[in-house]
Amino acid sequence: MAIFSSKKQVSGRFYDASVVPEQAVELRGQEFRSRSFPAKGPKPWLDRPDAAEQIDRRLSLGEISEYEASLCRQWEKSGYVILDRFFGDEELDQAWNSYEQGIKSGKVKPPHEPLFEGDTVHGRVLNPHMSLEPINKLLMDVRMREVVNLLLGVRAIPFQTIIGHKSSEQLQHSDSIHMSTYPQGYLVANWIAFEDIHPDSGPLVYHPGSHKLPYLLPDDLGMPYDLTYSAYHGTYEPAVQKKISDHSLETKYFTPNKGDVLLWHANLLHGGSKLKNPEHVSRKALVCHFFAEGCVCYHDLTGMPAHINPVPFNAPAYLQAYPEVAATGMDPYLHYIQFGRREGRSTYA
Repeated sequence: MAIFSSKKQVSGRFYDASVVPEQAVELRGQEFRSRSFPAKGPKPWLDRPDAAEQIDRRLSLGEISEYEASLCRQWEKSGYVILDRFFGDEELDQAWNSYEQGIKSGKVKPPHEPLFEGDTVHGRVLNPHMSLEPINKLLMDVRMREVVNLLLGVRAIPFQTIIGHKSSEQLQHSDSIHMSTYPQGYLVANWIAFEDIHPDSGPLVYHPGSHKLPYLLPDDLGMPYDLTYSAYHGTYEPAVQKKISDHSLETKYFTPNKGDVLLWHANLLHGGSKLKNPEHVSRKALVCHFFAEGCVCYHDLTGMPAHINPVPFNAPAYLQAYPEVAATGMDPYLHYIQFGRREGRSTYA
């Protein structure tokens, strides 16, 4: 029962279902911070205490293959899996060429994010799949969704992409502070290599097993809603570095060959390591994110819902109804989630 050979998504398997929260929530009026959601599950099947027994049971029943079972065991133990040569050169080259053409035509506009003096290599671009079909094809790849479905135990929804020519040099973090879910843990991300990655290029850094540690979220650190990321950099990132040190976490670097893919758990600590040698600045990669169908998706750091399940909100009508809010210059939705909800103000949706 191979999971990479079929061009059509398999139906009727144990993960062919949506997440059903143990306690439903009403999104209208919901505060999008983890503290405001019920402390309820269900947990993803490989996060549960009996995950090892469930893997063996599904294998014995023929619900998963030996290879799939090995992926599940690796995921349960370490919080990541690596798929060698998952994507072929032709598909990758077509996608990357479309990105380069998109830059030349102005369809996509990478920011200037220099890593060293004189660095002219483009910075990262969010959601290139929305304008470039070959990249959208990688995000929507049926075989990849089968892998993500397996790891989550439910159907996955392709959601977001980030593409880049070089390292982000982003300090370690858990994706759950940026792309949070209720119930917790229903996110998987992957990192696709468009070229052989040199160890000096600032490769992806990650910490096996860190997904089993308690989630570290803004409310745990007394952080306010943070649109500017000042508290994120000043409070959250140092707290993550302390956690890595306190738990003596193993550190690994992903130096793949072209076409290799690393997938990681919603709570796995990872980041972009520092560029060591400008001669090896090129580190072409695409990151794809997947949510589980049926979960509530939001951004814990800012308290914002994800666009796939937004709270109905009419910003112009809100500002017109509350001119004192308009006078502050504050983002109207941020005002609503921080103050307006508690004050009984309408969303005017």
